[in-house]
Amino acid sequence: MIDPATGHRSDAAAGTPGEPETPHPGPRQTSAPGESVGQRVSSTAHGAAEESGGRTAESLGPIATGPRDSSSASGAAEATRSDAVRTESADDPAVGDRRSGPGGRWNRALSLRVLTAVVGGLLLYGSFPPRPWWFLAPVAIALLTLAVRGPGTLRGGFGYGFLGGLAFFLPLLPWTGIYVGPVPWLALSTACAVFFGLWGVLARWLSALPGWPVWLALAWTTAEWARSNVPFGGFPWGRVAFGQADGWYLPLAAYGGAPLIGFAVALTGTGLAALALRVRAWLRTPAPRTADRAVRRGFATALIAVAVMPLAGVLLRPTLPAPDAGHRSVTVAAIQGSVPRLGLDFNAQRRAVLDNHVRRTEELADEVARGSAPRPDVVIWPENSSDIDPLRNADAAALITRASLRIGAPILVGAVLVNGDRTTTNSVIVWNGAQGPGERHDKKIIQPFGEYLPMRGFFRLFSSYADRAGYFVPGTGDGTVTAAGIPIGVATCYEVAFDRAFRESLASGAQLLTVPTNNATFGESEMTYQQLAMSRVRAVEHGRALVVAATTGVSGIITADGALAQQSAQVVPAALVASLPLRDTSTIASRIGPAPELASVILCAIGVGLVFFRRRRANPTRDARSSDNSE
Repeated sequence: MIDPATGHRSDAAAGTPGEPETPHPGPRQTSAPGESVGQRVSSTAHGAAEESGGRTAESLGPIATGPRDSSSASGAAEATRSDAVRTESADDPAVGDRRSGPGGRWNRALSLRVLTAVVGGLLLYGSFPPRPWWFLAPVAIALLTLAVRGPGTLRGGFGYGFLGGLAFFLPLLPWTGIYVGPVPWLALSTACAVFFGLWGVLARWLSALPGWPVWLALAWTTAEWARSNVPFGGFPWGRVAFGQADGWYLPLAAYGGAPLIGFAVALTGTGLAALALRVRAWLRTPAPRTADRAVRRGFATALIAVAVMPLAGVLLRPTLPAPDAGHRSVTVAAIQGSVPRLGLDFNAQRRAVLDNHVRRTEELADEVARGSAPRPDVVIWPENSSDIDPLRNADAAALITRASLRIGAPILVGAVLVNGDRTTTNSVIVWNGAQGPGERHDKKIIQPFGEYLPMRGFFRLFSSYADRAGYFVPGTGDGTVTAAGIPIGVATCYEVAFDRAFRESLASGAQLLTVPTNNATFGESEMTYQQLAMSRVRAVEHGRALVVAATTGVSGIITADGALAQQSAQVVPAALVASLPLRDTSTIASRIGPAPELASVILCAIGVGLVFFRRRRANPTRDARSSDNSE
């Protein structure tokens, strides 16, 4: 096949991705029928020129990077038709060091791609909170794109993507091993990096299509969808959208949720990669360089791919609701009682944790009585604020009732409830003063390896902490509770990372959102800031004010435009009080639900099929030969 950007062979010369190649010390060529020695020498010289610069001029649609020699193009086409030329890719680590000795061009190319992948992963980590460097994400994806795409084998694409994934997840997730050692952290990071490797495979495959930046962005969204669903229900932490709470892309959440933000950032990054390749090819074109219509169109298309999504985000920002827009306002308080000490054994002093939240609520009641704080209509406590089951323990119930009566408002209490079969549920109960418990939300998306342990007997072989995992079971319901006549959507801690959690709440009529969370088991790490950013994305996605109540911080009040109106410090008692609007309108993202993500997955699958079909058509002789051999 002829690459429209270079006039050289694109895929046939490099072999079909994933096909094992015969080792040899350099590019090997076989004469076409009737070809003279002189023609072979000329062809060899042309191949060397292609090795040095041809790969850098990649195609973004029907665009040429410079004048093409007609004899070169026809020779490349003849080589494609006869399938006579096979070269190993110098950028593929799966081939091994077989082409040149230490210090050779192959080693330099390999080292450069490895470095590019690692730097890309590190920059992607740098774009996540608590750092406000959201703009690093497109640059990171551009570097990852340059590392993974090319004419080598699919194993090479996986390898570079996997390295980039490790460079991203290892610094992003160390909080998972703060109190249990490095094994869970390393295992989780490695498992997540596999999905970056799968994106690398898709990127290398889909690069053969015109408009490849769009296809690679769709592949990125597809890989994030897969990681958010498998295994064990998925692990969406680290989706690109969750690093964009401070960035230009955030308003896109109201139109397509986190998947649209992820696609937008990825398209900007792949567009940057296409632009970099085009500039490099232009600089390598021998003088005098021509800027014909095709070249200008190529640069323009790359620039559009870079600019269209961030510009869309900026233009859509005025469409977000004003912080006080709503049909009426209510006063909400978030209580952060803190814990005696951080770590896995924080709940060893469960009564102390409950006492802390009762005490801080009663202090707020005193402030209300003095007139220094408004009386809240509803109070929200964090997840695990009462690890003593108040439905079974009269003392715990009495304390909560006392606090609710003192503040004069119902309290959403995060409690661990013990079931009849000795399993537990992670629940948020509406506690209505002397009336006691009312509606409740039982956490539906429970955390594997924390709240429950899949294959417990197997993992017990690797860590003694396996027996410390809980026996929680998922709840049922629509994710909405009513307190003081206010329908409140609840996503408890880990649930906020999943798109489907608040979708069900909005479908049930939630007019205010809350994320009760317990971050005491993760110390003073970046985890709480990463989770707070997710809540900001969800507020914009669904056009609702959102309240985060955390045991040890950071608690926050978030308006419907994603702004952080108030936040607490970590590991100190605090009470945040704010007047927030109730809204009953729906964003486009709430109405269309998972459609953008599913569309990306379907289009990516179509792209894979198109490449397969194109390769089959380009190699009919090989397919016939393979069929004969199989017989």
